[in-house]
Amino acid sequence: MTAPAAMSPPAPLWRPTADRIDKAGITRYLKWLKIERGLEFPDYESLWRWSVTEIEAFWDSIREFSGMILHSPARCVLAERRMPGADWFPGATLNYAEHALLTARSPDAAERVAIVFESELRPRTEITWARLAGEVGALTEALRELGIRPGERCVAYLPNIPQAAVAALATISLGGVWSSSSPEMGPVSVLDRFRQIAPRVLFAVDGYRYGGKDFDRRDIVRELVAQLPSVEAVVFVPYLDPEAQLDLGPLAAEDGAPRTLSLRRYDDIVAEPREPHFEAVPFSHPLWIVYSSGTTGMPKPIVHGHGGTVIESLKAAALHTDIGPDDRFFWFTSTNWIMWNFWLSTLMTGATMLQFDGNPGYPDPTTLWRLASREKLSFMGISPAFIGLCMKAGLKPREQFDLSALRTIGSTGSPLTEDAYRWLYRNVGDDLLIASISGGTDPGTAFLTACPTLPIYAGEMQCRCLGSAVYAWSDDGKPLLGEVGELVCTEPMPSMPLFFWGDDDGRRYFESYFDTFPGPPNVWRHGDWLKLLERPESVTGVIFGRSDSTINRHGIRMGTSELYRVVEEFDEVADSIVIDLEYLGRESFLALFVVLREPGSGVAGPGSKGPAPDGATAASRDTGVSADLRKRLLDAIRTKLSARHVPNEVYAIPEVPRTMSGKKLEVPVKKILLGQPVERSVNRDSMANPGSIDWFVAFGQARAG
Repeated sequence: MTAPAAMSPPAPLWRPTADRIDKAGITRYLKWLKIERGLEFPDYESLWRWSVTEIEAFWDSIREFSGMILHSPARCVLAERRMPGADWFPGATLNYAEHALLTARSPDAAERVAIVFESELRPRTEITWARLAGEVGALTEALRELGIRPGERCVAYLPNIPQAAVAALATISLGGVWSSSSPEMGPVSVLDRFRQIAPRVLFAVDGYRYGGKDFDRRDIVRELVAQLPSVEAVVFVPYLDPEAQLDLGPLAAEDGAPRTLSLRRYDDIVAEPREPHFEAVPFSHPLWIVYSSGTTGMPKPIVHGHGGTVIESLKAAALHTDIGPDDRFFWFTSTNWIMWNFWLSTLMTGATMLQFDGNPGYPDPTTLWRLASREKLSFMGISPAFIGLCMKAGLKPREQFDLSALRTIGSTGSPLTEDAYRWLYRNVGDDLLIASISGGTDPGTAFLTACPTLPIYAGEMQCRCLGSAVYAWSDDGKPLLGEVGELVCTEPMPSMPLFFWGDDDGRRYFESYFDTFPGPPNVWRHGDWLKLLERPESVTGVIFGRSDSTINRHGIRMGTSELYRVVEEFDEVADSIVIDLEYLGRESFLALFVVLREPGSGVAGPGSKGPAPDGATAASRDTGVSADLRKRLLDAIRTKLSARHVPNEVYAIPEVPRTMSGKKLEVPVKKILLGQPVERSVNRDSMANPGSIDWFVAFGQARAG
């Protein structure tokens, strides 16, 4: 193991009180291990080492400690230690939705609040556990009547509203497979996702309000239905306008014959509550499909399973985020993001769940802080981007609002800087667990996380997750300590993807995670730069952004290929390359570089070479792209893909750097623009056009200056 010379560790920003340690879920777990298994661990690191070496014993202890509901027992914990293809708890059957609605069985379910919902459109609404379960039961029965059976897909074009939670749980109760997309997404992005999985039912909204502005999405819903021939039924949720109607117009099947479609209103379906029933499915039965994009091809349709998600969610809540039935839990998210799935899974704790749909910065950046004060949140999940917004606005929430109930601030989506840590302790609360976590859509969990019994150091995540064999590796596969390396995971975890939908031979799955460090045994490469630091109490971690070229904007990732398909439809654009300059401690900057066609020729000409970078700001520099083309490019990306993934600036360039085989050199260009020497970033001899890289070297130097 490579390590720099020993240095004195910095002083922690926070240490938990003795009372917090005593009441923590992980403390209860350690006592349980001692009594039930005869195991004692003096510190977190020794517990972590046991959890990633004796992985079968660890995960079986989580199953028993958490009280998982298995309708048939497992033959073993893990059939074989392998990635991909690990078969966890073979023979066991269960249902995710049964765990999520377990609190609805309590005697006070009719009075106890499950969800508190607020939005820019609707007044505050409380939904009891009994009502939640009753709506799930009614919708489950409706889906059954529509012919939905285990394994069939139901998808949603819905914002973060209670109807989305009910629809997900109803689908899952039947053993159906759930997938969702936020209505802020344009039709191209949604169809790229949903076409791959051939859904039978679409839940769709009429529109939404964001930042005080209304967005009617019925035209897009009609386009989705027309372009998804597998859809046989639409459940319509009139949210923007309670009286709204959805006219789908005449539809034709693929053979040209008239297409019949069932159209029902959500409110009519759930008007009469029903007792929910849960289909017992195998541990590795598909639960939902989420999407994470690479640099080529369509978004990856990642399939997670019932059992893996249940056991991981119970572990994370009990041992890391320390959430229980007395908590009031909130995470600001959209239905595009894996954090929405995490929010839904937190129902398993019995906590009261807060849900907000709208712009967190509207009418001003205090919106979520007012929510935290009004609702007495104990756990508030936000993003580094939002924290940065508050910092720039000079907010001091603790002086403006009563945040005395707040115990934990959650943060994920991009690295949280040292300054942001310090700002939270100065301006939000001095006795907070800052649960900065990193993992995501692909593994269905965090790799690095929080622990309520450990101290917090500025800019550092407290520990590696229990059960996650996470290391930083050099390019030649050597573990690093105190140096930046590739984030890898060397042992399987139950929450890892079962497969990619439609990836029949498993090639795409393997190439996404295992082709960098192939085995045997195979090692998961996540695509993040990671530095592990040895502190007295644990090994902490710092994420330094993506090590690949995937675009990560405010926690939602998108493949560069998706953006290229929109940009290169423009007649004026001959070629393009997009680079996400997300990096710890710097403001995210998404740059789109285009090769312009010479007017009338259809090819790039000398007038398209763009400006010589001079260090000026993007606002004042001549980027070589006309204001009209820039506006049309950005508008197309905003409407067809996502408002979150609109580039900060567009630049004209002479050529896109490419390999001999024609692949765009996104990762080498990104390294150069982040300050890495060109000789360490790219081998010019392997390039089809080696001179093309010089423009980016000059641009990077100018931007650094």
